[in-house]
Amino acid sequence: MYFRIFDCWRFAAALLVMLYHFLYFAPGAAAYTETGFLHRLLPLLDMFFMMSGFVIMGRYHDRVASLSDYAGFLRRRIARLYPLHLVTLGFFVCVALIGSAGFVSLTDTARWNYADLPLQLLGMHAWGTTDALSFNYPSWSVSAEIFCYLLFPLVPFLVRRTGASGLALVLLLYVALLEVLSLEGVFPSGHWTGADTMGAYRALADFLAGSLAALLVSRRVLDVTSHAPGLLALGLAVGAMLAEIDVHATLVLLFAAIVLVGLSESARPHSTRFLDPIMPVMRLSFAIYLLHPVMETLFLSLVWKRVVAPTGWVPFHAFLAVPILASVLLAYVWQYRLEGWLAGFLVGGRRRQGSNGRLAKA
Repeated sequence: MYFRIFDCWRFAAALLVMLYHFLYFAPGAAAYTETGFLHRLLPLLDMFFMMSGFVIMGRYHDRVASLSDYAGFLRRRIARLYPLHLVTLGFFVCVALIGSAGFVSLTDTARWNYADLPLQLLGMHAWGTTDALSFNYPSWSVSAEIFCYLLFPLVPFLVRRTGASGLALVLLLYVALLEVLSLEGVFPSGHWTGADTMGAYRALADFLAGSLAALLVSRRVLDVTSHAPGLLALGLAVGAMLAEIDVHATLVLLFAAIVLVGLSESARPHSTRFLDPIMPVMRLSFAIYLLHPVMETLFLSLVWKRVVAPTGWVPFHAFLAVPILASVLLAYVWQYRLEGWLAGFLVGGRRRQGSNGRLAKA
């Protein structure tokens, strides 16, 4: 079962994250006010991880029953995440080397810490092993996803023995633990819902929630056929973010939105076929998320700050269209021209792509 609405949500969230980072280059007070406004929407990152848990649980809950299954599962998931992670990491390592050679000035020294490279390569840099986000800063989510994938076989194992109620209980106990650790000051961000260098533990809570949502949808816990309730729940979640209502309410609403849309779209899969023409673009969310800092470096740190801004001829918000479009176009090229070719080396076997540009074997 393929959920088109979820891909649309992921795409919109990726664009908002990209815009949030780009607006830090806005002139004057605009950088503070505009990024401050979009900062309220950062719980959308939790929606990414919930959807990941939903998709993985729905696809693999009965396909990871042995060590060989587990190895194949990890190989396929790493092949999905790692090629772009390594490419973007390589780009920023080059930037660090150029800075070390004195050709450009890199003021944020914590970001260019070569000691973090082994952790980046192993995908462990969001496990509380680093003090700051380094190199391609959004890649902490890749590390968090890998952490969730490593633990995923425990989820269907738990469900087989205790059912949905057991998974729900484990989720509640884990969230309670995160709350206690937040009160103890374990998370540098203050609360676990804002964690990044320790984002793996935040992501695991979301991943478990998404897995529970997939289980509830597969068992048809409610007879929902209209997309309206799920869209309403998402709208309420966004409203809660903008109003800065308690983050726990936002997470509950996001969970409800995923369950309700999962129920409605699985009941009427043909109802979203009108979205098919735009789906090739909607599937670019992950690539946009990891690639946009590259465009930020090229078009905002270099072209905007050093060439365009000093002239005063082009307003910042007009120029902003350039890195946004460049990010989407580069993501498209990656998704449909390069990803499958590079991922094939990690998956092994014949490299062939399906119509959506992903490895057919993955």
